[in-house]
Amino acid sequence: MKQLPLFLINIFIVSTLFSQEMDESYPSAMRGDSTDIFFDKVIADPYRWLEDEQSDKTKTWITEQRSVTENYMNKIGFRDKIKQQLEEIWDFATMSTPSKYGDYSIYTKNDGKQNQSAYYMKKGKEGKEELLLDPNTLSEDGTVAVGGTSVSHDNKYFAYMTSGAGSDWKEIKVIDLKTKELVDESVKWVKFSGIAWYKNGFYYSGYGIPETGKEFSQKNEYHTVFYHQLGTPQKSDKVIYKDAENPLKNHYCSVTDDERFLVISGSKGTSGNNLIAKDLNSPKSNFVTIIDGYDYDTWVVDNFDDKLILQTNYNAPNKQIVTTTLNGSSPDSWNAFIPEKGYVLESLSIAGDKLFATYLKDVQTKIEVYDFSGKYLQDLELPGIGISNGVHGKKGQNEAYFSYTSYTTPSSSYRLDAGTLKSDLYFKPDVAFSPEDFITEQVFYKSKDGTEIPMFISYRVDLKKDGNNPTLLYGYGGFNISYKPQFDAAKFAFMMNGGIYAVANLRGGSEYGEKWHEGGMLLNKQNVFDDFIAAANYLKDNNYTSTEKLAIHGRSNGGLLVGAVMTQQPGIARVALPMVGVLDMLRYHKFTIGWAWAVEYGSSEEEKHFRNLIKYSPLHNVKPVAYPATLILTADHDDRVVPAHSFKFAAELQYKQQGKNPTLIRIDTQSGHGSGKPKSKLIEEWADIWAFTFYNMGIEIN
Repeated sequence: MKQLPLFLINIFIVSTLFSQEMDESYPSAMRGDSTDIFFDKVIADPYRWLEDEQSDKTKTWITEQRSVTENYMNKIGFRDKIKQQLEEIWDFATMSTPSKYGDYSIYTKNDGKQNQSAYYMKKGKEGKEELLLDPNTLSEDGTVAVGGTSVSHDNKYFAYMTSGAGSDWKEIKVIDLKTKELVDESVKWVKFSGIAWYKNGFYYSGYGIPETGKEFSQKNEYHTVFYHQLGTPQKSDKVIYKDAENPLKNHYCSVTDDERFLVISGSKGTSGNNLIAKDLNSPKSNFVTIIDGYDYDTWVVDNFDDKLILQTNYNAPNKQIVTTTLNGSSPDSWNAFIPEKGYVLESLSIAGDKLFATYLKDVQTKIEVYDFSGKYLQDLELPGIGISNGVHGKKGQNEAYFSYTSYTTPSSSYRLDAGTLKSDLYFKPDVAFSPEDFITEQVFYKSKDGTEIPMFISYRVDLKKDGNNPTLLYGYGGFNISYKPQFDAAKFAFMMNGGIYAVANLRGGSEYGEKWHEGGMLLNKQNVFDDFIAAANYLKDNNYTSTEKLAIHGRSNGGLLVGAVMTQQPGIARVALPMVGVLDMLRYHKFTIGWAWAVEYGSSEEEKHFRNLIKYSPLHNVKPVAYPATLILTADHDDRVVPAHSFKFAAELQYKQQGKNPTLIRIDTQSGHGSGKPKSKLIEEWADIWAFTFYNMGIEIN
């Protein structure tokens, strides 16, 4: 094990020698007269002009805000020390769970100092490791990242998608696995897509070329499935599927491993899909509807000859596995294969001659093993109570892999013999700390309506519950996404500095199936905020922390959470950290892919949802009161939650802040919603976050 640097011992003391207040004024922001009429209500939008990121006024405002924020951060003397800590903690080698392709395994590795992990391949267990792709060579600053890869079914080609500065826009390129050389292929303007190989080419999804200057804000419409044949220009790509009558609909395609079926999932939002498929063995066959409408989530896992294996929550909120054929594909004719359980099915995979069903039970992984007839065999033994991403393997191949991680343990990989179900450690990172010096406990607390909510609380084993510990409370609560125990170097740095890291598993996620999701969406969204507020109160009431030592944090939908909670209860915490948040709930659907979130939030264009949204929309509920010390975080290339959300919220908060606490906005450059962000940028970002947090809690890092 590596040795910790000495400065990580006895590293903080309470300090009263400095002032956290602002010592310069905020940039002036003109309050315009823009208004909208929603049914019988006139809503002012004085900072509408900040939606135009190309205007000179907006650019000037951004420059001045960056200057104010940087000046404030520069007066925090220990910011560089925190950055050094993060570099030390993050400096360990990582390796992804390998995936098998014929005789070869493909995986990623990072030596601990690289901005992006590189792709490698190796033949057999003892073969020579060969570099396949190093994303760090794609740009000088590490901001070009690889997001999504796919190997052709004949194991000849490796396709990958690159994105610049964290954008959702992707470009597909192809490597010949025999020569390790790039093939002369480039497919651009790809978005929300996989790479589905078929014969000498692949299917993908994308949009038309956006208007110049509007690439990161223009509304995305007419998502189309194309087929690209290797060796041909993109302009000759064949349109496979496009719904001209429904421009606000996404289409994701896949091909079964035997290249028999092409499957297209259509969605009008972030949950619920229809599913169509066609038999590629019959070139003139038409698409057959497997499930229509958008009330359920259903997808094809694999197939046995003409029998499709489906994972679905149709009549099963916790999901189940069923089988069907294209000749009898109506949901009423589906055949039960692995029935719904009392806990949530996350995924199903095949390795060797077995099925591995990965479940989430009280936010912890449980993997059940079945034979091909659907008979339960046993549970797969895991290293401990934590999270695995499931078994990675191939039908007919016994060599498979799975991962394991927790809040205090970085991800390790295990090799599994699918025949004997025996596993052995394949890779474990060498880290600069002792995981046994930290503990994670799971507690259950009651929300406002009496619902029991789980929460994980992680900290040093020698911590005293005296109500005076710096604490970061994180939440998300939406889009059917579960937040599970997994290692995060940035959060671990906080714990090493004596902090408590708490994650509340709020309604709106998938921790307990579709009912849990529905309990925190649309007209039930206030439940999410109530769950989070109750979590903060639990931490205070049970002497983990106090209001003066509590920070609340969330990103994206979690940024909405923090914005709503801090405007509903301004005195809830000392520090608020809304990150890349959805903060204007009346106009979110007018930008990029925002329209797809209406199934989760509801739209202001429908009266009942407007009445609900206006109650909690952070931008529209800022009052002239004292707010926590607030650091809003966004990025200039965020084309998912456009930065205008954060711009407008920051301007409104600065205008109405009545207390002495700072209200700052950190606007990252050459960065997006978060995906693919290089390690160097992550370290800089978290150094600022922790410096701001500790400084405003009156804590100095020695």
